[in-house]
Amino acid sequence: MAFGRLERDKGTAPMSDINMTPLIDVMLVLVVIFIITAPLLASSIKLDLPKTEAAKPNDAPRFILLVLDQAGQAFVNDQPVTQVELARQLAQTAAQNPDTEVQLRADEAVPYGRVVELMGAAQKAGLNRIGFVADARAPAQK
Repeated sequence: MAFGRLERDKGTAPMSDINMTPLIDVMLVLVVIFIITAPLLASSIKLDLPKTEAAKPNDAPRFILLVLDQAGQAFVNDQPVTQVELARQLAQTAAQNPDTEVQLRADEAVPYGRVVELMGAAQKAGLNRIGFVADARAPAQK
């Protein structure tokens, strides 16, 4: 090194390779997009189906609400009924649609025998789908 002279670095040489990291990132994003959209594209087949009177879409499943209060009084769709009216309404509902579900809501104080009576009346009318409605239990306090 001579006096008054500064030594110079060559510096960094220009990069002659392609940086692959951004290219790989973009390709992975595209693969994820194709994986998500491929099932959606495969199930959207366009068809012109023939028209017929027999192929009508079914209505949503119907149900009738049967409630037993604490005193054992029966209610059909929130209307109080006697045992005779109950049997008539259940038979009428079964005649219209035998797949109608009976949703039975009974107070926990109602005797089990009364619940079985109503189940028997529904089955005698031809309604065999009976669902029991209950409230969710509150989470336990710690």
